[in-house]
Amino acid sequence: MNNAKKLLAMLLALVMCLGVAAFAEEAVEVPDLAAIAEMDHDEASEVIYDYVLGDFAAAYDEAKAETGNLRMAKMALAEAKLLESGAFLPNISNGGNYAMSRRAVHTNADTILWGLDEYRYHTLVVTNELITAEDRASLLALWSEAETADQYIAAAKDYLTGKGYTLSDSYVESSPYNVNIWDTIATSYTSDSMFISGTYDNLLEYDAKGVQQPGIAESYEVSEDGTVYTFHLRQGVKWVDQQGTEIGEVTADDWVASMEHLLDNSDALGYLLTNTDGCGLLNFTAYLNGEITDYTQIGVKAIDDYTLEYTLEAPFAPFTTMLGYGCFAPLNRDFYRSQGGTFGCEGETYTPGDFGKTPANIAYCGPFLITNYTAQNTTRYEANPTYWNADAMNIHSLEYSYNDGSDVLRSYNENKAGTISGCGMNSSALELMKTEKPEGQDKTYFELYGYITPCDGTTFCGWMNVHRGTWANFDNPDVGVSPKTQEEIDRTTAAMLNKHFRLALAMGLDRGAWNATRVGEELKNAAIRNSYTPGTFQFLSAETTVSINGEDVTFPAGTAYGVIEQAQLDADGVALKVWDPEGDSGAGSGDGFDGWYSAENAKAELEQAIAELAEQGVEVSAEQPIYVDYPYGSYSEISTNQANVTKQSIEASLEGKVIVNLIAFDKDTDEEGAVYRFSYGDEANFDFSTGSGWGPDYGDAQSYLDTIQAYGYMCKNIGLF
Repeated sequence: MNNAKKLLAMLLALVMCLGVAAFAEEAVEVPDLAAIAEMDHDEASEVIYDYVLGDFAAAYDEAKAETGNLRMAKMALAEAKLLESGAFLPNISNGGNYAMSRRAVHTNADTILWGLDEYRYHTLVVTNELITAEDRASLLALWSEAETADQYIAAAKDYLTGKGYTLSDSYVESSPYNVNIWDTIATSYTSDSMFISGTYDNLLEYDAKGVQQPGIAESYEVSEDGTVYTFHLRQGVKWVDQQGTEIGEVTADDWVASMEHLLDNSDALGYLLTNTDGCGLLNFTAYLNGEITDYTQIGVKAIDDYTLEYTLEAPFAPFTTMLGYGCFAPLNRDFYRSQGGTFGCEGETYTPGDFGKTPANIAYCGPFLITNYTAQNTTRYEANPTYWNADAMNIHSLEYSYNDGSDVLRSYNENKAGTISGCGMNSSALELMKTEKPEGQDKTYFELYGYITPCDGTTFCGWMNVHRGTWANFDNPDVGVSPKTQEEIDRTTAAMLNKHFRLALAMGLDRGAWNATRVGEELKNAAIRNSYTPGTFQFLSAETTVSINGEDVTFPAGTAYGVIEQAQLDADGVALKVWDPEGDSGAGSGDGFDGWYSAENAKAELEQAIAELAEQGVEVSAEQPIYVDYPYGSYSEISTNQANVTKQSIEASLEGKVIVNLIAFDKDTDEEGAVYRFSYGDEANFDFSTGSGWGPDYGDAQSYLDTIQAYGYMCKNIGLF
């Protein structure tokens, strides 16, 4: 038996020992140990998933069977069970830091918490001068008053020019991301997709007021039973190559070709189309499972050149909210084949050829063409001269400037100089922002231009690896090597399977101090998120009654998702706060406070874990601590400081009975291999990591929770599937 199987056997023995204690209400049936020891990774993951997340899975299945308000309420109850598992710690969102910018607020779809439309910058209104905080507040008022996006954008331009600002048709943004592939259909990574999103158009697109508008689809209708969506495409939309040379017209077959290509790509967002994780596109799951082999039975069809039809297996109300993602992007079949691409569903040996390797290897039908790309340097875009909606473009030149964070003042200095259009402030930059004054001004940059950025829908988490399969990087075994001995590995494995140990770890991390290294002490809690789905993501539209631990509880119309989630946590006696009714100036919020960190609660959870682990022969004490590997980027001052806070706060909270091993990576690409860019759970090279997060794909809590169901996309971050 190799080491992996020995470790698995030990894990399963622990499952046998822990089953009755952890699930007293319903004992977990333990399969035959000898048979399990021979299981592959997925089969073993199923056993461990049932043990770690069985309560959540049962509640979530019940929620998905409902519709409307009852569905939303039961989703919140299920998420409470998810948080109680301690499988991960919600950490922070994007936003919640001071910034200064030349970008007029809400002049693109930045209020939409799902999809990629927020990265489509062609409608942005940008000035050559930094916009004052006072004028930004006035723009927000104009946005609230405007009935349509067009009205607001026109009003914003008039206001700014009337105040003496000059408008720019260029936008430059600093970015920490590396692009791995330029094929939006074949990637699930935002770090790829945001760079590609402006090169193609969607069927529908959200505008600056958050209203979905016609894109390439001029109109659509839905069948009476809610399962058939028929899109009528506008004629004359052109495909061009990188040089702007016309190569064809956008037709309905481009979405058929896209679906064929999607089926060949395991890292794509195809799960959004399955009947377990997503909208349930007709026969999509059956095709993936080999139950049918005829691709034409899948529910996407070109009725004619300008009529596209999607058919679902059952009604799925959020379907149109999903259309902003890469799995619904068009693909020009002829251009794809010209790059050497083939389609597995057509009986060919699948290869993408050169398609997506560089910006020259994709076709364009969106507002921008990529004119220059230098890895870890600059990506430049210019307006597509054939773009069908050119009149809506305010930005004609776009640039992403790579910044790995090694120079903590670079973005601040570039922002002042006008070489980028805006940026958030880390703690070092904020100090200067509060003391430095623009030439000829009596007030500081902070006093003139500082504002707090809103939190978005992305939830970055601290992930607990409950089934670790590697102790060095899967793609480079010479980096990220754990210092632990085999005995220490086995002890950590036992501890990470224990719910109370995981909760102790989560409650022991001072997230405010961790975030302060990024944004400063003043805003340390502003971006903290206490649940996976934001507490204000959905609201009940009518009075709704649900059963919480056998007692009927009625919530009035207007109740936020987070309120219901908190009710389940309170009923279960779990010391977590995910909703503050006084937050957001009394409106209520699940963000902006640390409802997890408590050294007292962390110690209590650890004591329970110690007692349970002792029954399995695993001693945990200051003399026999559990060692937890935490990776970080030593090339970044902020990442290094966050790692030190992680170590110090957890070790102090848990009184030295847990020791955090800081695993340094001097290259961001190596760090990504450990915590981000891996496809399977057994490739995750950490015990605890804060290196990844999730943003919603559509306007329903299922978009978050599906990722943590069995075989869900984010399960790989807890070592499963």
